Amino acid sequence: MKITQLLTESTIILDVAASSKPEVIAELVAQLDRAGKLNDPAQFTKDILAREEQSTTGIGEGIAIPHAKSGAVKEPAIAFGRSNSGLDYESMDGQPANLFFMIAATEGANDAHLEALSRLATFLMDGNFRSRILAATTKQEVLQAVTDKEIEEDGPVAPEDEHTAPAGSGKRILAVTACPTGIAHTYMAAEKLNERAKERGIDIKVETNGSSGVKNRLTDADIAAADAIIVAADTKVEMARFAGKPVIQTKVGKAIYETDNLLDRAMTGDAPVYQHDKSKDDAADTESKGLFYKHLMNGVSNMLPFVVGGGILIAISFFWGINASNPDSPEYNEFAAMLNTIGGGNAFFLMVPVLAGFIAMSIAERPGFAPGMIGGLIAITVTGVEGASGGSGFLGGLIAGFLAGYVTLLVKRVFSVLPNSLEGLKPVLFFPVFSIAITGIIMMLVNPQLTKVYTAISAFLESLGGTNLVLVGLLLGGMMAIDMGGPINKAAYTFGIAMLDAQNFNFMATVMAAGMVPPLGMAIATTMFKNKFTKPEREAGKTAYVLGACFITEGVIPFAAADPARVIPASVAGAAFTGALVMLFDVSLRAPHGGVFVMGLVDGGVVKILLYAAAIIAGAIVTAIVAGLLKKKVVAAA
Repeated sequence: MKITQLLTESTIILDVAASSKPEVIAELVAQLDRAGKLNDPAQFTKDILAREEQSTTGIGEGIAIPHAKSGAVKEPAIAFGRSNSGLDYESMDGQPANLFFMIAATEGANDAHLEALSRLATFLMDGNFRSRILAATTKQEVLQAVTDKEIEEDGPVAPEDEHTAPAGSGKRILAVTACPTGIAHTYMAAEKLNERAKERGIDIKVETNGSSGVKNRLTDADIAAADAIIVAADTKVEMARFAGKPVIQTKVGKAIYETDNLLDRAMTGDAPVYQHDKSKDDAADTESKGLFYKHLMNGVSNMLPFVVGGGILIAISFFWGINASNPDSPEYNEFAAMLNTIGGGNAFFLMVPVLAGFIAMSIAERPGFAPGMIGGLIAITVTGVEGASGGSGFLGGLIAGFLAGYVTLLVKRVFSVLPNSLEGLKPVLFFPVFSIAITGIIMMLVNPQLTKVYTAISAFLESLGGTNLVLVGLLLGGMMAIDMGGPINKAAYTFGIAMLDAQNFNFMATVMAAGMVPPLGMAIATTMFKNKFTKPEREAGKTAYVLGACFITEGVIPFAAADPARVIPASVAGAAFTGALVMLFDVSLRAPHGGVFVMGLVDGGVVKILLYAAAIIAGAIVTAIVAGLLKKKVVAAA
């Protein structure tokens, strides 16, 4: 695909009116929208700004390349704007920027689009090309400069064949480049390293980890023969393969702006020998887990507003009383009931279907969304067990999301043999009918079995009446944290309610305290161990304080979904510890919900209230410390 198929007269502004970074971003987004390239300009602006928060796209030399892959993009496109006077874009070299290329890629952009977008980034490394763009007096001249550059390059050049310099020093240098979106900086860094190495007679090979996959992959033989390796990346790359070799790890922007310094360090051996820590889960560096994490986080990020918004509204409704939403209670307040219905009856109800829908959409693109939503809905509504409600909850939603995604991929493959004349019917007829049917049938069969776990565990708990109460508290506490609203959590909570009806109030106190611990613990962890969490996770941690205090265990789901192998054990450890302490302190509570709002109802006066609070805080700190020890440091974005 030619760049001029993406950059057209309708997406060019020869003289931008903007005088600041936010203004030029807004102006270019508006130009793309006028050209019919966007579905949702407001969302695309948010995605562009989110990328800017990771690292500035003002790369220096008067160039800025704001870019994003977004569902708000209707079709891939490039917008160009020029400021003759220049403006402050927070560029890496601290100088004003004049040329602005905004790259808009769809979430499902194909390789041809991505390669064209990345090639533009490499063209901008050519000073003569930039000069022609700056001197252009018409839009046609801008497009002609791009066309001439493509002709000069004689069409797309495969990265495997680019810039292999003849050996001059006898040393062999390798490099890997990667940026969060894998569109611009990845290829610009590779181009600059190749270009400067060729000029200096340095033998180099550069692997790019871009949106269209890994190109020019470093082989075992390459690595074995290398004298030094430069890893210029703002996102995770495979590092285990470099164990025992001198490795310079830096940000992708450094490879663009401080290229010679990196090459000098590599040539002089100024690089520490990389030691890979196998205890930190080598599998985390593999491409398969990267894909799993990507799909999971697509679901979590879209589910988060439902968790936060619904949870906060439920918490606010408690201000009028713990039973303020119950029409049969003297505390009933119509406004509180409305908030509780919006938050619990609607936002929380949609939480699991949205999680499943967007996981499936990440795997199979838009055709996966409908079967994912249906599968998630079945997970929370179809029980197959008399007297049970809520289905398999969060864990069922995860299963439904991945199931729907891969079922849809299978359906798409099966129908790929149809003639082109039926192409228009695939996304509106064949894909949804078969994907929804297959996903729905499987979930209808699986979900009742998951729900039976809930009833079986409830029966088991009821048989523990004569057991040591501290051990029961330990068990109940762990159960409240292990699946965050799923069947095991529900079994423990239902047991607490049953014991409440039987006038045994210790169990309800235990269940509520333990349910508060996971979100509180992860909130504390984001405060204590900031380098173990991303910026969005630290922001979610602030909300988790509120959700945990209100006994909304689901507040921990965004953390658990993103890193279940570490967050769930940490949550269980803290909640189990709290459960045991509550039983040890012999705390009783008559309220079935409410968190801090009902702590005044604890039997035994101030001393018991303080002991109850101490048990919750102690468990939350245990969760925070365990999570902090288990989680790995987050690689800072450039």
